[in-house]
Amino acid sequence: MATEKKIRVLAAKPGLDGHDRGIKVVASALMDAGMEVIYTGLRQSPAQIVESAIQEDVDVIAMSILSGAHDYLFPRVLELLKEKGVDDVLVLGGGIIPQEDIPALKEAGIAEVFGPGTTTAEIISFIRENVRR
Repeated sequence: MATEKKIRVLAAKPGLDGHDRGIKVVASALMDAGMEVIYTGLRQSPAQIVESAIQEDVDVIAMSILSGAHDYLFPRVLELLKEKGVDDVLVLGGGIIPQEDIPALKEAGIAEVFGPGTTTAEIISFIRENVRR
């Protein structure tokens, strides 16, 4: 009997942001939904996030940031993925991100940005509907 491959998610906190409660709640919900989650911990550079994603062969990178550096750090992760030839990973952002910044992040390649008030069910649904198998 064939078993379906679990969706592998790298949960990451880029930059100097030291608040991780939100990403831990999301990671826990993703695991409860049957996904495999690798949490990189706090204060990860874009290069560290990309290397971890490649080493762990993930389907999704979910980044959370509260520090305001999303406009640099999120696109930098996408640039590094492109440089490494990785084009099959769904990249998500979340945290405290002003609405006016979201269009530029999506234009850079962030598939979706989840802000305060987003339910974990919405995140799970988005991943399941958009992950590349």
